[in-house]
Amino acid sequence: MAEAALKHISAEEYFAMEETAFEKSEYYHGEIFAMSGASIHHNLIVANTIIAVGNALKDSCFVFPSDIKVELDPGHHYAYPDISLVCGDIAFGQGRNDIITNPKVIIEVLSESTRNYDRGNKFAAYRQIQSLSDYILIDQYRVLAEHFTCKSRDNWELKICRSAKDILVLDSVGISLALKDVYKNIPLETEDTE
Repeated sequence: MAEAALKHISAEEYFAMEETAFEKSEYYHGEIFAMSGASIHHNLIVANTIIAVGNALKDSCFVFPSDIKVELDPGHHYAYPDISLVCGDIAFGQGRNDIITNPKVIIEVLSESTRNYDRGNKFAAYRQIQSLSDYILIDQYRVLAEHFTCKSRDNWELKICRSAKDILVLDSVGISLALKDVYKNIPLETEDTE
């Protein structure tokens, strides 16, 4: 994240600003944080993952890129995950058609500037979303995926994948995601030899 605005603003002011802004910003308790541009690797991983997930899901869920906001705390916290999946009907924030409230799976691609936030405060906020069953962090600098699965709101199980041969299994949506597909066309060092 970049830097916070100095003035405390309301969620309504944030929504109005977002409608005319050239750049996306996340909102956290009255502060706005501009989202910086992403690297080529980041964008390729997001695109590869959306394609792989979309092909596996067929029509059973909706797959959203980072242009859809997720409500983490009504009126207080809104974020743009790299990828969100919603299964069943889409639930929108009150009076909004650009904010979802019921993601089933959230995927974030880590960068140097966001990795601590994605693992820390942002994940803590995501864990409060009742519909969320899976949270996946994908490293853009090496083959590494951390898959957190919700067992209860206070109990999340972690599986780590470190090889392009590894498969992420998302039981909650009935698909598998091969890391070789996620990292397709990205020349990264891996722990395996292919």
